Amino acid sequence: MPTELTEYDPSLGNKFIFVTGGVMSGLGKGITAASTGRLLANAGFDVTAVKIDPYLNVDAGTMNPYQHGEVYVLKDGGEVDLDLGNYERFLDIDMTFDHNVTTGKTYRHVIEKERAGDYLGNTVQIIPHITDDIKRRIREAAEGHDICLIEVGGTVGDIEGMPYLEALRQFAHEEDEEDILFTHVTLVPYSKNGEQKTKPTQHSVKELRSIGLQPDILVGRCEDKLDPETKEKIALFCDVPTDAVFSNPDVADIYHVPLMVEDEGLDEYVMERLGLAEEAIPKADRDNGWREIVTTDPTDEIDIALVGKYGLEDAYMSIHESLKHAGFETETDVNVLWVDADEMDDEHADRLERADGIIVPGGFGARGTEGKMEAVRYARENEVPFLGLCLGFQMAVIEYARNVCGLEGADSTEMVEDTPHPVIDILPEQYEVEDMGGTMRLGAHETTISEGTLAHEVYGSDSCTERHRHRYEVNPEYIDELESAGMRFSGRANNRMEILELPDHPYFLGTQFHPEFRSRPTRASPPFVGLVETILGDNETDTEEVTA
Repeated sequence: MPTELTEYDPSLGNKFIFVTGGVMSGLGKGITAASTGRLLANAGFDVTAVKIDPYLNVDAGTMNPYQHGEVYVLKDGGEVDLDLGNYERFLDIDMTFDHNVTTGKTYRHVIEKERAGDYLGNTVQIIPHITDDIKRRIREAAEGHDICLIEVGGTVGDIEGMPYLEALRQFAHEEDEEDILFTHVTLVPYSKNGEQKTKPTQHSVKELRSIGLQPDILVGRCEDKLDPETKEKIALFCDVPTDAVFSNPDVADIYHVPLMVEDEGLDEYVMERLGLAEEAIPKADRDNGWREIVTTDPTDEIDIALVGKYGLEDAYMSIHESLKHAGFETETDVNVLWVDADEMDDEHADRLERADGIIVPGGFGARGTEGKMEAVRYARENEVPFLGLCLGFQMAVIEYARNVCGLEGADSTEMVEDTPHPVIDILPEQYEVEDMGGTMRLGAHETTISEGTLAHEVYGSDSCTERHRHRYEVNPEYIDELESAGMRFSGRANNRMEILELPDHPYFLGTQFHPEFRSRPTRASPPFVGLVETILGDNETDTEEVTA
């Protein structure tokens, strides 16, 4: 588990952009903030971000994917909300656990200090102790960067978020006015007669102002761009200049949002308001690589089956985004076909069979594992390009042990504790660890890659550093038997097996780690690019054969 922040040592000079949301959750304030950050980074500024999650959990590690989507893992092992993944992808940065502030983390820290007597007998209260801790965390995460974006999760008016908004109110009094900007994202719906309605925004801003916060910028989420009269009405009733009201309409892809808010002039207004305009790279000289990458029309189209058990796209957010990134790099439109590993009925089996490639993702628990192994077997026997991630890697080992090595009943002790062949198990050095969290392997670790292997070709290197989130490993007692039968462990870290492949297969790669967590639009993950390129090569070969 990452260490807690140390006490704040005042060294200011940062610019802070606070982003709040109103009317309803899920409006896209995180994407709006990340897009603003992307444009500020293009203008030459060092940008970082903080995500505030008002829930009482210390981190997202124990959350059900159906409630909060995937658990995103940072380089230092922090298990966080998937929104931090969007910040990493948009800003192309590596964040740490310190960049995620939760109510559980904050209250635990304050209570531990109280138990240790650090408050010298004072009554410990929300104000000032909790709010001071919140401000400290924000300042420490921002230290060393030009600009820090702080997204406050939830909606203005939620009881869970009140201490954070109070902390922001205090923050505004403690910093120079030119160093702080408040952005509020609200919903602008349509009425039945097609009129853009501003009343939800007005009420949301009224709620914000009652807490003592006046927004500097308002961003209206609407199906279309805000009409000029809509902007003027919002400005009049919410007490902001008309040119401080911006549109964030629906777009075909989230990676187009920076282009949209750039066209609206949001970045230029932010820089002017924060006194940064003179320090920015001239607009004509800014890197336009992002626009070129995300707007290039694809020349190919492929279908990839994602075989999982959570029928929710957010549960596999980073995998969907990694496939999109691989599509950017190869100019390919990658369609994802959902295959339910827990059902695997005729409809889902048909999707599996018509897919150009197959991905079996990570997960915990026994549900759906047999369906995942059937997908692995189908890919192996029919030479369909395959990528197994974390649990998918382990399913590939178990399937091979059963159906190639003849180890009947082979399994993982996570699923079947008394399996006759525990090919996946807790390693011997983990046996004496009593705290279950202590057995979890989290965060970035280096893997050594053997030369002359598919993995070496994919990564183009003798090593890679990727993020992990798992507890069980390939049992060393079965490695020789598995490799004698044809499986090769081409990536290792001491006695841990990290990458597997089948040399006689077009593309059969499994990784114990999660490469999807380091994929970026500007820097796609090698295993995903390799999968897509293999499919494109196979399709080209098939086309040539038909033509001949």
